[in-house]
Amino acid sequence: MQIFGFFGSIMGYLLWGLFYVFQNFGVSIIIFTIIVKVVLFPFSIKQQKSMASTARLQKKQKEIREKYANNKQKANEEVQKLYEKEGVSPAGGCLTSIVPMFIMLGIFYCVAYPLTNTLHINADIVKQATDFINSIPGFSATGSAVMGTGATYQEINLVRILADSKELINQLFTTGNDAANVEMFVNGFNFAGFNLLISPSSQGFFSIYILIPVFCFVTSVATSLITMKLNGSAQSQQGCMKIMFIGLPLFSAWIAYSVPAAVGFYWICNSVFSLVQSLIMGKFYSPAILTAKSEAQHIALLEQQEAQVKYEYAPVVYSGDNKQSKKNNKKKK
Repeated sequence: MQIFGFFGSIMGYLLWGLFYVFQNFGVSIIIFTIIVKVVLFPFSIKQQKSMASTARLQKKQKEIREKYANNKQKANEEVQKLYEKEGVSPAGGCLTSIVPMFIMLGIFYCVAYPLTNTLHINADIVKQATDFINSIPGFSATGSAVMGTGATYQEINLVRILADSKELINQLFTTGNDAANVEMFVNGFNFAGFNLLISPSSQGFFSIYILIPVFCFVTSVATSLITMKLNGSAQSQQGCMKIMFIGLPLFSAWIAYSVPAAVGFYWICNSVFSLVQSLIMGKFYSPAILTAKSEAQHIALLEQQEAQVKYEYAPVVYSGDNKQSKKNNKKKK
C-alpha cells in the first residue's frame, strides 16, 4: 500500500494545484480526471492495438490447436511460431495495463488521503490531529453514523470535522501555512448541491445523496457494456464473467454508499470519462479498423518486397526435339 501512497502523493501536487485555482474539490476532480485520461490515452491505444493483434490471430490459433489436438507441445510451438511470424507479443499489453493501474490507484489514494497526499501535510501531524479528534467524546475521525466508516477514509472525515471549526484548525496545524491551506481546503467540498465530505449512508436511502452510488453503478455498467460491444466481446460473456460484470459495479456502488461522497464522485468521473474514451477508441481504434490496417500494411510490405526482387530475363532455349515439335505443330495448322 505504501507504493500507492507514493503515487498518490505525486498525483496530489496536480490536484492541489487545480484546487488552488478553482477553489472547489468537485471541479478539481473533474479537471484532474480529464488530464489523467489524456496523459494515459497513448497507453490505452497501445493496449487496444495489442488486443486487436491478438484477436486477429485467434482463428489461426484455433486451427493450429485443432490440427495438433493430440500434441499440446507441438501446438504451443506452432502458435509461438505464428506469433513470431506476425510480430505479435501475447504479453504486449501487460505493461500498458500495469502502468495505468498504478496511476489510477495513486489517484484513489490522492482522493482518499487529502491531507497527506494532496496538501502534503506531515503524516505525524495528521495522525496527532486524528488522535486528538478521536479523544473528544462524540467525535471520531475513523467513522461514525454521520460519516464514512473505516480508517482508509479518516482523513476525509477529519476534514469534515475541521470544516466546522476554524479554531480547531489553528490549534491542530501550527506548521508553516498548514492552517491556512487546511482552512481553504475544508471550505471547497460543496459541489452541485452535495457536500462531498458526507457519506450517502448517513443521509438515508431516499436522500439526494443516493444518486452518488446509483450513478456509480450505472456509469460503471454502461462503460463495461459499451467497451465490450466495441471490442466484439459482448456476446462471449458467460457464467462467472456475467456475474463479475454486474457484481463489481454493485460492490463499487455499495462502497460509494458507505464512504464519503468525494470517493464515489471520483469513481463516477472516472467511469464517465472512460466511457468517452471507449467511444473514441471504438471510432478510430476498434479491433476491426486496426485489423484492416494491419492487413493492408502486410499486403503493402509483401508488394514492397516483391518490387525489390531484381527482374532477370530468361530466354526460352529450344532443343532439337522442341524444334521438331514446333515444326509438326505448324504442319498440323
